[in-house]
Amino acid sequence: MGGPGLHDLLHGLQKVFGRWIVPEGYPFHLHEAKGMIPFENFILKTLPLTHSESSIGLRVEIPGGKALVYSGDTDYCENIIELAKGADLLILECSLPEEMKVEGHLFPSLAGRIARESLCKRLLLTHFYPPCDEHDLMRDVKKEFTGEIILAEDLMEIRVC
Repeated sequence: MGGPGLHDLLHGLQKVFGRWIVPEGYPFHLHEAKGMIPFENFILKTLPLTHSESSIGLRVEIPGGKALVYSGDTDYCENIIELAKGADLLILECSLPEEMKVEGHLFPSLAGRIARESLCKRLLLTHFYPPCDEHDLMRDVKKEFTGEIILAEDLMEIRVC
Protein backbone atom coordinates (compact mmCIF):
# COMPACT_ATOMS: atom_id res chain seq x y z
CA MET A 1 0.00 0.00 0.00
CA GLY A 2 1.32 3.37 -0.90
CA GLY A 3 0.53 6.70 -2.46
CA PRO A 4 -0.07 7.63 -6.07
CA GLY A 5 2.77 6.51 -8.32
CA LEU A 6 3.54 3.27 -6.43
CA HIS A 7 2.89 1.08 -9.50
CA ASP A 8 5.18 3.24 -11.64
CA LEU A 9 7.89 3.06 -8.98
CA LEU A 10 7.74 -0.73 -8.82
CA HIS A 11 7.80 -1.08 -12.62
CA GLY A 12 10.82 1.24 -12.80
CA LEU A 13 12.63 -0.80 -10.16
CA GLN A 14 11.79 -4.02 -12.00
CA LYS A 15 13.31 -2.57 -15.20
CA VAL A 16 16.54 -1.80 -13.34
CA PHE A 17 16.78 -4.89 -11.12
CA GLY A 18 14.91 -7.44 -13.26
CA ARG A 19 13.71 -10.65 -11.62
CA TRP A 20 15.52 -9.78 -8.40
CA ILE A 21 12.64 -7.51 -7.42
CA VAL A 22 9.77 -9.71 -8.67
CA PRO A 23 7.88 -11.28 -5.74
CA GLU A 24 7.93 -15.10 -5.84
CA GLY A 25 6.29 -17.75 -3.71
CA TYR A 26 3.56 -15.59 -2.22
CA PRO A 27 0.69 -13.43 -3.45
CA PHE A 28 1.68 -9.80 -3.93
CA HIS A 29 -0.80 -6.99 -4.44
CA LEU A 30 -0.07 -3.29 -4.77
CA HIS A 31 -2.72 -0.76 -3.93
CA GLU A 32 -2.37 2.96 -4.47
CA ALA A 33 -4.41 4.35 -1.60
CA LYS A 34 -6.23 7.64 -1.70
CA GLY A 35 -8.99 8.99 0.53
CA MET A 36 -11.05 6.54 2.57
CA ILE A 37 -11.16 2.81 1.84
CA PRO A 38 -13.60 0.60 3.77
CA PHE A 39 -12.50 -2.98 4.45
CA GLU A 40 -14.50 -5.74 6.14
CA ASN A 41 -13.09 -5.17 9.64
CA PHE A 42 -11.56 -1.69 9.47
CA ILE A 43 -11.49 1.60 7.61
CA LEU A 44 -8.33 2.99 6.07
CA LYS A 45 -7.99 6.75 5.64
CA THR A 46 -5.14 8.45 3.82
CA LEU A 47 -4.00 12.01 3.37
CA PRO A 48 -1.00 13.39 1.48
CA LEU A 49 1.98 14.37 3.62
CA THR A 50 4.90 16.73 3.16
CA HIS A 51 7.83 14.69 1.85
CA SER A 52 7.38 13.81 -1.82
CA GLU A 53 4.49 13.96 -4.30
CA SER A 54 3.41 10.42 -3.47
CA SER A 55 3.86 10.51 0.33
CA ILE A 56 0.77 9.61 2.33
CA GLY A 57 -0.12 9.05 5.94
CA LEU A 58 -2.40 6.17 6.99
CA ARG A 59 -5.10 5.94 9.64
CA VAL A 60 -6.52 2.52 10.42
CA GLU A 61 -9.75 2.54 12.45
CA ILE A 62 -11.51 -0.52 13.78
CA PRO A 63 -15.10 -0.71 15.00
CA GLY A 64 -15.34 0.83 18.44
CA GLY A 65 -13.12 3.74 17.49
CA LYS A 66 -9.58 2.44 18.13
CA ALA A 67 -7.13 3.99 15.68
CA LEU A 68 -3.52 3.58 14.61
CA VAL A 69 -1.84 6.29 12.51
CA TYR A 70 1.39 5.90 10.55
CA SER A 71 3.20 8.78 8.92
CA GLY A 72 6.06 7.39 6.88
CA ASP A 73 8.51 10.16 5.95
CA THR A 74 7.02 13.60 6.51
CA ASP A 75 7.68 17.08 7.71
CA TYR A 76 5.29 18.99 9.98
CA CYS A 77 1.97 19.49 8.18
CA GLU A 78 -1.71 19.88 9.04
CA ASN A 79 -2.64 16.58 7.36
CA ILE A 80 -0.66 14.44 9.81
CA ILE A 81 -2.33 16.24 12.70
CA GLU A 82 -5.76 15.68 11.14
CA LEU A 83 -5.07 11.97 10.58
CA ALA A 84 -3.73 11.53 14.10
CA LYS A 85 -6.58 13.29 15.98
CA GLY A 86 -7.25 11.20 19.09
CA ALA A 87 -5.32 8.17 17.79
CA ASP A 88 -4.57 5.38 20.23
CA LEU A 89 -1.12 5.00 18.69
CA LEU A 90 0.69 7.50 16.47
CA ILE A 91 3.76 6.16 14.66
CA LEU A 92 6.03 8.93 13.40
CA GLU A 93 9.42 8.89 11.76
CA CYS A 94 12.11 10.75 13.65
CA SER A 95 15.14 10.60 11.41
CA LEU A 96 17.56 12.97 13.04
CA PRO A 97 18.26 14.80 16.31
CA GLU A 98 17.20 18.43 16.84
CA GLU A 99 20.31 20.11 15.52
CA MET A 100 20.40 18.08 12.29
CA LYS A 101 16.97 18.93 10.83
CA VAL A 102 16.48 17.95 7.18
CA GLU A 103 13.49 19.13 5.13
CA GLY A 104 10.89 16.42 4.69
CA HIS A 105 11.72 14.64 7.96
CA LEU A 106 10.86 15.09 11.62
CA PHE A 107 13.13 15.70 14.56
CA PRO A 108 12.17 14.84 18.17
CA SER A 109 10.46 18.01 19.42
CA LEU A 110 8.56 18.40 16.14
CA ALA A 111 7.27 14.83 16.46
CA GLY A 112 6.26 15.71 20.03
CA ARG A 113 4.46 18.81 18.79
CA ILE A 114 2.44 16.73 16.31
CA ALA A 115 1.56 14.26 19.07
CA ARG A 116 0.48 17.09 21.39
CA GLU A 117 -1.58 18.92 18.77
CA SER A 118 -3.30 15.72 17.62
CA LEU A 119 -4.17 14.67 21.19
CA CYS A 120 -2.98 11.13 20.49
CA LYS A 121 -2.70 8.72 23.40
CA ARG A 122 0.71 7.18 22.65
CA LEU A 123 3.59 8.16 20.38
CA LEU A 124 5.94 5.63 18.81
CA LEU A 125 9.03 7.06 17.10
CA THR A 126 10.88 5.11 14.41
CA HIS A 127 13.18 5.45 11.36
CA PHE A 128 16.21 6.67 13.30
CA TYR A 129 19.35 7.58 11.35
CA PRO A 130 22.66 6.66 13.09
CA PRO A 131 23.25 10.14 14.63
CA CYS A 132 20.16 9.55 16.80
CA ASP A 133 22.14 6.97 18.79
CA GLU A 134 24.25 9.77 20.22
CA HIS A 135 21.38 11.99 21.42
CA ASP A 136 18.68 11.95 24.09
CA LEU A 137 15.64 11.85 21.83
CA MET A 138 13.22 11.33 24.72
CA ARG A 139 14.30 14.56 26.39
CA ASP A 140 13.56 16.53 23.24
CA VAL A 141 10.19 14.85 22.56
CA LYS A 142 9.09 15.46 26.17
CA LYS A 143 9.53 19.20 25.65
CA GLU A 144 6.34 19.03 23.58
CA PHE A 145 4.45 15.85 24.51
CA THR A 146 3.71 14.56 28.00
CA GLY A 147 1.95 11.34 26.97
CA GLU A 148 3.50 7.91 26.60
CA ILE A 149 6.50 7.91 24.25
CA ILE A 150 8.05 4.75 22.83
CA LEU A 151 11.29 4.52 20.86
CA ALA A 152 10.98 1.71 18.31
CA GLU A 153 13.40 -1.20 18.30
CA ASP A 154 13.83 -3.98 15.77
CA LEU A 155 11.20 -6.74 16.15
CA MET A 156 9.26 -4.72 18.73
CA GLU A 157 5.58 -5.56 19.08
CA ILE A 158 3.04 -3.00 20.31
CA ARG A 159 -0.55 -3.72 21.27
CA VAL A 160 -2.96 -1.08 19.95
CA CYS A 161 -6.29 -2.28 21.32
